[in-house]
Amino acid sequence: MDALNTLYKDHLATLQQRAQQALAHSQHDALLIHSGELLTVHLDDHHYPFKVNPQFKAWVPVTQVANCWLWVDGVNKPKLWFYSPVDYWHNVEPLPHSFWTDEIEIVALRNSADIGSLLPAHRENVAYIGPVPARATQLGIRADAINPAVVMNYLDYHRAYKTDYELACMREAQKLAVAGHMAAKEAFLSGMSEFDINLAYLSATGHRDTDVPYGNIIALNEHAAVLHYTKLDARAPEEMRSFLIDAGAEYNGYAADLTRSYAAQKNSLYGQLVQEMNHQELALIDTLKAGVRYTEYHQQMHERIARMLLKFELIKGISAEAMVTENLTGPFMPHGLGHPLGLQVHDVGGFMQDEQGTSLAAPAQYPFLRCTRMLEPRMVLTIEPGFYVIDSLLEPLRNGAFSQHIDWSAIDALRPYGGIRIEDNVVIHANRLENMTRDLHLP
Repeated sequence: MDALNTLYKDHLATLQQRAQQALAHSQHDALLIHSGELLTVHLDDHHYPFKVNPQFKAWVPVTQVANCWLWVDGVNKPKLWFYSPVDYWHNVEPLPHSFWTDEIEIVALRNSADIGSLLPAHRENVAYIGPVPARATQLGIRADAINPAVVMNYLDYHRAYKTDYELACMREAQKLAVAGHMAAKEAFLSGMSEFDINLAYLSATGHRDTDVPYGNIIALNEHAAVLHYTKLDARAPEEMRSFLIDAGAEYNGYAADLTRSYAAQKNSLYGQLVQEMNHQELALIDTLKAGVRYTEYHQQMHERIARMLLKFELIKGISAEAMVTENLTGPFMPHGLGHPLGLQVHDVGGFMQDEQGTSLAAPAQYPFLRCTRMLEPRMVLTIEPGFYVIDSLLEPLRNGAFSQHIDWSAIDALRPYGGIRIEDNVVIHANRLENMTRDLHLP
C-alpha cells in the first residue's frame, strides 16, 4: 500500500497538470466533476446498478458512491464532497481512509441537495464534467460550460497515456481476471453450463455481476459465433464442443478485458484453429512497437487470417493478398483488432489524433475498428483477433464470385463450434512491449 501511495501522489500531480492545461485552453477557473446519480427503473422504486463517471474515478478510486462531487483547479488540493447520508434503508459508505485520502480534502455530504450551498459561491466560470446536465444547470453552471468540448477533448486524448499508478492498478485487475479465467476453464472441462461457469468466474474474481466492467461473455458451442453473447443458458449442452469466454475485472476503477477459446477435443479442426489463432495473436503482438499506427496491425491480422484460411485449406486457389484485397477475410473476423483500455473497457480517444479532438475514422473496409491512434509509450490496448462462422456474414460469400474457392463442407462442419477469439492486454513502452496477460501465465 505504501508503494501505491507514492504512485498515487505522482498520478495526482499528472492529473493536476492536465487540469491546468485543460482549464487554460478553455479559459475556465475550475472543474466540477460529478460521480453521477442513481437512475430509477421506470414505474418502479429501485435503481439500476450504478456506474461511476470515469472522469471522476480517474482522480479518486471511489467507484460505488453516487452524488459525490470533486472540485479541481489544477493548483490547490482537490476537494471531494463525499456523499455519506444518514440512511437505514441502504448501506452507507463511511468517509474513506486509504492510501489516497491524504492527498484530497474530503468533506462529508449528508444530504445530496445541500451541494449547492457547499460549493464555492462564485462558479459562473466553472466547467461541469459529468452525466447529469440538469443538475449542473440547477447549480448555476452555464450551458456552454457543461462538458465543454475543449476540456473533454483534452482530457480524453491524454487518458491514453497511463501513469505508473494506473498501470499498477491495471496489473492488479489482470490478476483478478486471470484467476477468473482459470476457474472458468476448469468449470468448462467439468461439463458445467454457461450459467454455472459464470458463477465460477465471479466467485474466483470476488466480483458480482454488477461489479465486472462489462457483461461476461460465456459462450458454449455455436453461441461463440455471437460476438456479444450474454444469455447464459442454465443447462449444459448434451455435447461440449467449444468454449469462448470474454470476461474482465476491475481494480480501483481500472479494467482488465481478456478472452480465451477452448476446444473440447484439441485434435479436432476447431482445436487446431484455436492453437493457430493463439500462435498468430502472439506473433502479431511481437511486432507491436511505438511509432506505428494501430490500423497497420489490424491490416496485418487480416493478412494472418488469410494465411490461416490457406493453411487449413478452407480457401484454395487464391492468394492471401487477394483475399485481403477482396475482403474475403472480413466475414471471418468482422470486428476490430482491439481498442484502448483503462478507466473504461472501450476507453475513449481511440480515434483522436490530437488534444483538440481531431479524429481519424476507421478505414471504410473495417468500420468496427475502435482505434486509429499512433502507438506511443504508456498506451494500453487489447489485441483480440477472432475467427468465426457466422451465417449472415458468410452468405454473401456463398453466393459471390469467389464461392468456388471456399471449402463449404469444412466451413459447415465448423458451424457447431461458433468461433474463436484470443485477447491479451498489452502496454506499449518506449523500447519494449509488456503483455500483462501472458506475464501471469494465462495460456
